[in-house]
Amino acid sequence: MANHKSSLKRIRQTASRRLRNRYYAKTARNAVRNLRKMTDKAEAQATLVKVTKMLDKLAAKKTISKNKASNLKSKLQLHINKIGA
Repeated sequence: MANHKSSLKRIRQTASRRLRNRYYAKTARNAVRNLRKMTDKAEAQATLVKVTKMLDKLAAKKTISKNKASNLKSKLQLHINKIGA
């Protein structure tokens, strides 16, 4: 166990951040999953804006990497483009 006050605080901070990151990452995964299930193009495009914003925020906070966010956004846009065709 840690002996310094600063290391004890760091342990507490890490634990709370880990829980927060897990929650937001799981929420984003569910949003991506729901977007992939959509069959209505207009509804999917409206949802894409929200999901894109969510992914960008996660990438900015380094919960997910910026490349993963970019890859997800690209795949989702391709999916939406195929819905109408």
